[in-house]
Amino acid sequence: MVRTVYVNGAFRPENEACVSVFDRGFLFADAVYEVTSVLSGRLVDFKAHMARLRRSLSELGLRKPASEDELLAIHRELVSRNDLDEGLVYMQVTRGAADRDFLFPPDDTPPGLVLFTQTSNLRVRPQAETGIRIVSIPDLRWQRRDIKTVQLLYPSMAKTEAKRRGADDAWLVEDGVVTEGTSNNAHIVNAEGTLVTRDLSHAILHGITRAAMLRLAEENDIPVELRSFSLEEAQAAREAFITSASAFVTPVVEIDGRPVGDGTPGPITRKLRQIYIAEAERTAI
Repeated sequence: MVRTVYVNGAFRPENEACVSVFDRGFLFADAVYEVTSVLSGRLVDFKAHMARLRRSLSELGLRKPASEDELLAIHRELVSRNDLDEGLVYMQVTRGAADRDFLFPPDDTPPGLVLFTQTSNLRVRPQAETGIRIVSIPDLRWQRRDIKTVQLLYPSMAKTEAKRRGADDAWLVEDGVVTEGTSNNAHIVNAEGTLVTRDLSHAILHGITRAAMLRLAEENDIPVELRSFSLEEAQAAREAFITSASAFVTPVVEIDGRPVGDGTPGPITRKLRQIYIAEAERTAI
């Protein structure tokens, strides 16, 4: 099946879609993005994704490419045209096309807007049952990780290095503490049963799934502590897991060759995944 994608105002077959070679997303990674999950043909946490998009655009001085109602309509049309029941919608906003120059182009340069869909099994995934293995890698990214930019070369390098070392993914470490995963937020459950995760700052992405999961944890009487944790504390934890729009809540069962807990997905992680999926299905639009 040839997917339908959206590029700068038009729906096109994926094999006919193109962007300018002068688009600043291509030349400078001068762009931001969002990935929204789709369950039963409906969008999960869409309003929260739009709120984060507004923040990313504001932080970089990027023009809004369309109203939120228009973006919702485009998302829904892509889901419909591609008959997407379960998967993801990727959206990228760039500063637009202009002759190559390190200076930003004029303020009236039209922004670029690209969207496409990906089919993916989100509810039922082998890694949710078996857990994933993590290796640690130094965090060498820029200091504004809270902005969801397309500058993903280093996370891609880290994930590829993790695969080379026989693991599923990597956690990035800076100044002795875990920042986050290559494309996800990192969490642990300590010996007292408290969910520990970093507080929001420029150091980590303000994850949409993270926020929903923390709210659900508190609603279900799971204690939460917002603070940094070291790699050693993570290895000694009772449980560990990641959150993201594509992984939802996925257990981590090994870090740098050492098992987390008994080396199997723990009960709190399993519960959080279950209640997150139930809430996502209930509130998707």
